Amino acid sequence: MGAEAKLKASIEEVIRGELSSAETYRLLAKREKDPRKKKILEQLAQVEDRHAEEWSRRLVELGGKPPQIRRVKPLFGWQAYLASPEMVLRRMEEHEDEAVARYLQMQQMGDERTAEIAQRVMRDEEEHAHMTRALYSASGTEHPVERILRREHWHVRGGSWIGDAIYGINDGLGAVFGIVSGMAGYSAGSAAGHQTVLIAGLVGTLASALSMGSGAFLAAKSEREVYEAELTRERTELHENPEEEIEEMSLFYQLKGFSEEEAEAMARRLAEKPDQMLRMMAHEELGLSEASFPNPWISLLSSMVSTAVGGLIPVLPFFFARGWMAVFWSAFVSVLAHFAVGAAKSLVTTRKWWVSGLEMTAIAFVVGVLTYLIGVLFNVHV
Repeated sequence: MGAEAKLKASIEEVIRGELSSAETYRLLAKREKDPRKKKILEQLAQVEDRHAEEWSRRLVELGGKPPQIRRVKPLFGWQAYLASPEMVLRRMEEHEDEAVARYLQMQQMGDERTAEIAQRVMRDEEEHAHMTRALYSASGTEHPVERILRREHWHVRGGSWIGDAIYGINDGLGAVFGIVSGMAGYSAGSAAGHQTVLIAGLVGTLASALSMGSGAFLAAKSEREVYEAELTRERTELHENPEEEIEEMSLFYQLKGFSEEEAEAMARRLAEKPDQMLRMMAHEELGLSEASFPNPWISLLSSMVSTAVGGLIPVLPFFFARGWMAVFWSAFVSVLAHFAVGAAKSLVTTRKWWVSGLEMTAIAFVVGVLTYLIGVLFNVHV
């Protein structure tokens, strides 16, 4: 492929990426309830559309044709619809950074006109990366004082129960798949051992669900108890030594890069609202934030139910088949489920869905083979 053909192919790829970015920003704007953030996301979409139009014109100038796209899909596929806005924006920030690197390469590939467009668009992409970072962390248009006084809450609670559910399914699936594989190896796929495998799988499912549910409940409850205890301690200190606490907050802000005068003003403004000051002290000193605490009962239910669902997957084939056929189908659906769970993890992480899915598939193979061999070993020596 010649240099001109490579350049045209790169521009076509860029056009598709810009249109997908625009569609992703529009989708996030539809999901967003804050009018200010909605407007920012819509503006970002419009800029991406303009980039696509500009590159399309340049492609025509080079003798090419803009790619025919019947339906523009958002970046990251189904994740853009289901993942929390924070996760999507984190991925968008990474995408914008990748776009900057791509435009740097295009400046070396094309002529002066192409390099000029790439340079201009690259500056926009760098700005977009900063804006998306501001959107998922704190408002980029507020004054620093207001940003600290009014922490953003648009994404904090959104993914908590989703994360509990995904990791619950993962734990239940992995643990019970290991039990079923080991017992299948021990019974050597015999009809006599069918009931043993089935009962072991069901008992393992119940135990895993109860364990995960109670663990999630106690962990969430403990977090809140620690927070309340620290808040009580800070409240006492603020009441007894208000000036000392103001000075302490001022030092925190100075460490963040504010000048001494700005930090002092921010700390004293916070002191005018004692409740806000207490929360900020707990956050800055201990990294604790009330908004980030999951509801213990929601954590219990989501973890327990999802672990039970995950645990039942390797067991279900034993209700409908016997012997080696049941073992085969159990392994088959378990491996597929591991891939699906791995892909679903990308809803609460910034990893690519297929990478996470393949990683979980590999883990399923390792767990299945090892536990099966251990079961065979016990069968031989017992």
